[in-house]
Amino acid sequence: MALPTKEEVYAVIKPIQDPEIRIGVVDLGLIYDVLIEENGHVEVKMTLTTPACPFGEMLISMINREVELLDGVTSVQVTLVWDPVWDPKEMCSDAAKDLLGIW
Repeated sequence: MALPTKEEVYAVIKPIQDPEIRIGVVDLGLIYDVLIEENGHVEVKMTLTTPACPFGEMLISMINREVELLDGVTSVQVTLVWDPVWDPKEMCSDAAKDLLGIW
């Protein structure tokens, strides 16, 4: 069984948008890391724009669903992390910064 690569995991997560901001979670810099174990378990470490984000559970569910569809994935865990704190000036892609009007 071939395992997915980090790049493949990021590729299926990239289209998932924060519904409030309407920018993808990858471009927002909300995905901190992807860990892939030899048994096919994938852990996605992510944060939210704010701990009170009303769409957190929905985003986690969407990420779970998309990653589960990748060949070689046996299970998915999305772990919320708050360290480091999300900083759009430091973590957003240039495209997201343009859309948000920050530099």
